[in-house]
Amino acid sequence: MTVTEKKIRVLIAKPGLDGHDRGAKIIARALRDAGMEVIYTGLRQTPEMIASAAEQEDVDVIGLSILSGAHNTICAALMELLHAKGMSDVAVLVGGIIPEADIPGLKKVGVAGIFPPGTSTHEIVDFVRAHSRVHNL
Repeated sequence: MTVTEKKIRVLIAKPGLDGHDRGAKIIARALRDAGMEVIYTGLRQTPEMIASAAEQEDVDVIGLSILSGAHNTICAALMELLHAKGMSDVAVLVGGIIPEADIPGLKKVGVAGIFPPGTSTHEIVDFVRAHSRVHNL
């Protein structure tokens, strides 16, 4: 990495009441191992908390791990908050239990990528590299 290259900064969050964060931690570790800076917010985050942390940390990508079934509501609220903060260029990714029927709606509100259980960490790392603000400078 040269002096002018910027590391990709990724915020990993667990929104909602779901307390299972093993997958989020595995992804955080994979992104760190790939040379990215990762901020993990921990459990039970609201869309407002996630948007605020993303703004404060000046992240390029937000990764959400959602197993609770509240992905449609949470993602729509987060995308609206990011847009209001002028952060429409931050790629938002969602991993977890996402029914196929919900994917078009998530894409429509601006979610860049959806990763169901079993997605390889390499695929996620590659996607983050290709869709981060750093890559698109």
